[in-house]
Amino acid sequence: MTRTLGRHHQRFTHPGTAPAVLPDAGARARDWAEIQERMLVPLYEAVYERLEVRKGTRVLGLGCGSGLALLLAAARGARVTGVDSDSERLALARERLRADRERDGRAERAADAGTLLPVDRMADTAPGPGRSPYDLITAFQPIGSVAGDAKGLGPALDEAIPLARRGTPVVLAGWGPPERCATDGVLRIAGRLSERPRKDARRRGHRDDLEEIAARAGLKPDGSGRVACPFGYADQESAVRGLLSTGVFDGAIRTTNRRLVEKEIGEALHPHLRRDGTVWMPNVFRYLIARTP
Repeated sequence: MTRTLGRHHQRFTHPGTAPAVLPDAGARARDWAEIQERMLVPLYEAVYERLEVRKGTRVLGLGCGSGLALLLAAARGARVTGVDSDSERLALARERLRADRERDGRAERAADAGTLLPVDRMADTAPGPGRSPYDLITAFQPIGSVAGDAKGLGPALDEAIPLARRGTPVVLAGWGPPERCATDGVLRIAGRLSERPRKDARRRGHRDDLEEIAARAGLKPDGSGRVACPFGYADQESAVRGLLSTGVFDGAIRTTNRRLVEKEIGEALHPHLRRDGTVWMPNVFRYLIARTP
């Protein structure tokens, strides 16, 4: 199993700069899968261990990306389903799950392969003949990096909750306190550059954001935890590519241009460069466990 860890046209371009160019969708998905997604493995593993994910557990991953969290659950014997709005990441997740199944010599059954669908087809995974309700719902994509990054989470939860049994755990994730997240200074670039046309364009995540989302979805909090997830990269170029793959900086690129954003990210990474050229940024992420009504 391979262990590898973001709408509008450009509004204006600063004089003398290149036009805004968002990263190619396919290349960005690969950068996410090969560079960035693995950074959250400690979070995935801590949640699965705490909730005792094991053989037969039916897991629904919201915003499953390129499928690493699903692979880790499948390695524990879980039956996994994932939904995401990014078709390129979903394609990579399908490849990963298929390759993992073939490597382990599992039977060619849908339950073994896992189900991966666009988020607007989540209803297709509803309980029915051969499909029991979900035992765990996860939303591992951390919120709190830029304003509005949890916008689609509420509707996804509203659709997912009826697919689970009463009392099923739902896991939400978010960035920890800024003072404990070295990457926070880099993420601020997204807000600072995007704020040129609108000074209120960015809002930092608040301590109770996860609880507020859970409450709006009708979920009952039932525990939380913090997990250290350091971001480590082979070099500065890999770090820039990995961070761009998150989509957090898309607004800044549209407002200014990609070249400027890459330059700003590179400069913000200087304090985290080590003598051997690698980049290391300690971070803490928070997760909330809530139960379905």
